[in-house]
Amino acid sequence: MSVGLSVQHDSGLLHVSGQARYIDDIPLPANALHLAFGLSSEAHAEILSMDLSAVRAAPGVVAVLTAADLPHGADCSPSAHDEPLLAEGRVHYVGQPVFLVLAESHLAARKAARLAKITYEALPAILTVEQALAADSRFGPPVVWERGETEAALHAAPRRLSGVIEMGGQEHFYLESQAAAVLPGEGGDLHVYSSTQHPTEIQHKVAEAIGRPMHAVRVECRRMGGGFGGKESQGNAPAIACAIGALLTGRPCKMRYDRDDDMVITGKRHDFRISYDVGYDDTGRLLAVLFQHYTRAGWAQDLTHPVADRAMLHSDNAYLIPAMRIESHRLRTNTQSATAYRGFGGPQGMLGIERVMDHLAHELGRDPLEVRRLNFYPDSSTEGSAPAQVATTHYGQEVRDMVLGRLTERLAESSDYHARRDAIAAWNAANPVLKRGIALTPVKFGISFTLTHLNQAGALVHVYADGSVHLNHGGTEMGQGLFRKVSQVAASEFGLPLDLIKITATDTAKVPNTSATAASSGSDLNGMAVQNACQTIRSRMAEHLGALHGVSADAVRFEAGKVTAGSAEMTFGEAAAACYAARVSLSSTGFYKTPDLSWDRAKGRGRPFYYFAYGAAVSEVVIDTLTGENRILRTDILHDAGASLNPDLDIGQVEGGFVQGAGWLTTEELVWDDKGRLRTHAPSTYKIPACSDRPRVFNVTLWDEPNPEATIYRSKAVGEPPFMHGNSVLMALSHAISFCGSGADYVALDAPATPERVLMAVRRRQGHGNG
Repeated sequence: MSVGLSVQHDSGLLHVSGQARYIDDIPLPANALHLAFGLSSEAHAEILSMDLSAVRAAPGVVAVLTAADLPHGADCSPSAHDEPLLAEGRVHYVGQPVFLVLAESHLAARKAARLAKITYEALPAILTVEQALAADSRFGPPVVWERGETEAALHAAPRRLSGVIEMGGQEHFYLESQAAAVLPGEGGDLHVYSSTQHPTEIQHKVAEAIGRPMHAVRVECRRMGGGFGGKESQGNAPAIACAIGALLTGRPCKMRYDRDDDMVITGKRHDFRISYDVGYDDTGRLLAVLFQHYTRAGWAQDLTHPVADRAMLHSDNAYLIPAMRIESHRLRTNTQSATAYRGFGGPQGMLGIERVMDHLAHELGRDPLEVRRLNFYPDSSTEGSAPAQVATTHYGQEVRDMVLGRLTERLAESSDYHARRDAIAAWNAANPVLKRGIALTPVKFGISFTLTHLNQAGALVHVYADGSVHLNHGGTEMGQGLFRKVSQVAASEFGLPLDLIKITATDTAKVPNTSATAASSGSDLNGMAVQNACQTIRSRMAEHLGALHGVSADAVRFEAGKVTAGSAEMTFGEAAAACYAARVSLSSTGFYKTPDLSWDRAKGRGRPFYYFAYGAAVSEVVIDTLTGENRILRTDILHDAGASLNPDLDIGQVEGGFVQGAGWLTTEELVWDDKGRLRTHAPSTYKIPACSDRPRVFNVTLWDEPNPEATIYRSKAVGEPPFMHGNSVLMALSHAISFCGSGADYVALDAPATPERVLMAVRRRQGHGNG
């Protein structure tokens, strides 16, 4: 059976040889046009005049479009219909598209876009949390969820602490920038190639922009060069622009953002400020927590509400909190519209409670791991059954599959956590300049879209008469290995080797009404849909072959490339040919919807998640107290992927997720100036982790228990949960700084903990004020 084997990525050889084809590699007809946006230079302003004569006269320019030229308007929003493709009289952030250039080449379009003369009347720009609160600039009123009587529990608690943590946003920095190409067809139909995690949304938004039904728009995506959530909604604008260009000119159109343009135009991870007020007892057990979340959403709503909701949902992480109140403030600012990013708000909410646990342990003078484990939800048994007393989250979902008690115990032992913590204390006592720190942090991450109807998937499977199999599904491949995992499912269902299974590009003409490949649900949803289609075909074949050879359909076996029916044995190809000759249908759609979900967002109650994925990480760091420079020396991760569909792919996801999470918390700093201009808009100024930034010693192991829920082959999602293992690095840095000087206050380190921030924290600890 192919499922459970470590098989290399289906495009691995194409990736490393440069043969993998992306949008910019697709050959287009010679008359194709290339597009570029002209961008706003103001954060908030009225457009008084716009002289585009030099743009139109520039070499190679075929057409220049403004908002007035769009035949049906054009909206790029995934939610609130508040993101016009081109600014309509007023601009709302630096980098907002104002006009569109269609030219004979990519370079000609970009050069021409810089020639516009636009006169603005500046308006007050809201850039910070404080400014947004003062102006009451929001997307709706604060959202409040509460369990228990939080204020009363806080007042009654034997001990109290409070604090604030700020965490920055994050640029997606996918290797392939946003890109789309559109071929005009007969009768006004369009064939759209898009680097997108959500082909159906592209189809919907393009159809709306050209005034045609969705059947007039076919969207295709073979692969993306990375997504991380940044291609869930941000791909709408280039696809719509190309569609309108193709409609108006009758010529193929392509658009690819340059890196600077991509970083200036597109949304980022939501930055958060989280304040906390905590009541606890003398042992360290949590009694009550009051959280206030403040997030800068940017100029448009985008996906802010579900992102902020998920931050609220993950504010407990792994901990049973008897009374908790969360207030979430979604603030409208004149910056890029913050959007989906790996974890989708979960990392921000989770980091808030991890800061609480670290702070609490410091106040008690205890090992933070002891305090964390004291507050865990009760574990299920090793067989996966629910604990004797089932605990519920603050939103009312039962936690029946908890494994973190056992998992963290195993990780602490395998990583030699306790001995290393003692050794680090001894090292720091003897070394005045270099200080080490260590931390173990857990992850409990809910798996499912919180918008319940998105938890569905479709598939289309063909078995050909020679026994080869062709399939499509609604998921998109962005490097994570989804296509390989789904092909392993199909191969296992038919008992075939993988070389007989072919998956081709995700295509709205083959599988309609797809959900985004997001929420870590790609394999869960699409794997089940493909399994459903395969089982339908296999059942038809078994009925025919069983009747032909005098056995029941249940007695027909599909294994190792062969089919046996009683004493008869044949190759799968011979079986397929026999079924074809007998007019048995060898094609089927498949469908799956996640069961047992219910969610009332307004009340903050229900079961939004089908199950939880778990894991824990131990990270050891070293800091230079003279410069703030730091390194991750070692990381050990034990991660729960259920019964893994492909262990090597899953381990790769864990490794990559951890490094990306550590980057968010240490090196990736987004900086806007007081005019609202993003100053970190290129690789020279925005620092993603390099290969040399990975831990010197990096041990990743998968937890060896199947998912108690009936997921595809009892596996668990592994896309987003590993990202939060990066929390261990921030807490380890805080631990290292705590050994500096004689200060007794908790080291409240904000993120990203850049060398500058680390150095300032060291100097504060040493009694030098802000350094």
